[in-house]
Amino acid sequence: MGIFTTTLHRGKAYLSIWPRERRLAALFPEYRVIAATSLGMRSMPALVTLSLLIQFQFGAPQYWPSVVASVLFLASMPLQGLYWLGKRADTLLPPTLVNWYRQLHEKIAAAGIQAKEPVSRPRYYELGETLNLAFKQLDKSFINDI
Repeated sequence: MGIFTTTLHRGKAYLSIWPRERRLAALFPEYRVIAATSLGMRSMPALVTLSLLIQFQFGAPQYWPSVVASVLFLASMPLQGLYWLGKRADTLLPPTLVNWYRQLHEKIAAAGIQAKEPVSRPRYYELGETLNLAFKQLDKSFINDI
């Protein structure tokens, strides 16, 4: 597998583990990117098909290259979101978020919830896993500690 497809797969995995909580939207851009990417993944196939059908039905043959370009652009939009998410998932956390990540792990452990061991150099992917577990298992007030 190439680096590009690995990043896309990583982005899809990150999309599935990041919690869909509005409270995180003010802190992280993931909420908006995931919402746009998910919408694109659901709606772009229909838009591409509709665009092709309309252009081939009513368009003249000299416009077909522009139709193909617009279809490729529409089809690439969800891929751009997945690529961004894949890159973001592999980005190391800044020091302030590393401390918060560790505090969150301590709260999870103190609540007696079984979780993966915290990693020494966490990335956004590990933060997403931890946040997902925290939102499922802990009281929602932990987000106020950021």
